[in-house]
Amino acid sequence: MLELKVRKIGNSLGIVLPKESLLRLRVKEGESLYFTETPDGGYRLTGYNETFSRQLTEAEKIMQQDKDLLRELSNR
Repeated sequence: MLELKVRKIGNSLGIVLPKESLLRLRVKEGESLYFTETPDGGYRLTGYNETFSRQLTEAEKIMQQDKDLLRELSNR
């Protein structure tokens, strides 16, 4: 486990990620990271994954189109 300190960066707050973490995430300066909440109340930090992003967009479309069916299935 890494301990990261929250620091003042200009008028904002931020964290500095160690070089080893950036290598593992496969990200470089200027690229985006995604900070998502996990079901257990924690958080997950990931690099951008174009394939996953497309899959998520398609899944969201399907969920929107079939929301009544999905709601019915969730009540069973």
